[in-house]
Amino acid sequence: MNEPEAESQAADLVFEYELDAPPEKVWRAISIPEFRETWLPNGDLAEAEPISSAPGEEVRYRMRDDEPPFLESTVTFQVRPNVDGGTILRIVHGLVDERLAKQPPIAANNNWPCLMRAA
Repeated sequence: MNEPEAESQAADLVFEYELDAPPEKVWRAISIPEFRETWLPNGDLAEAEPISSAPGEEVRYRMRDDEPPFLESTVTFQVRPNVDGGTILRIVHGLVDERLAKQPPIAANNNWPCLMRAA
């Protein structure tokens, strides 16, 4: 794994839930637009269609903030069965906005060049 990927993964929010519902039911809730709309409205998504999908296992959506600076992110839902017949739902939410990567680092010691002020 290279360093940019490691830094990106460290910044991602990762949540994991154990659900009593079977994986097929959870998959329908996250992948069928009519069901998904009740808990993740199209207005919260940059596009209603997923970026990528592995049927029954993983679906990824692109999101955009509705307030400035309108940052973009991706949210990935991963579904797998648990030993009790239920589901483990893993949600990974990470910023992918290009504007964040282009900002130069700011020195912590205020080591900026001195500027003269006009009198």
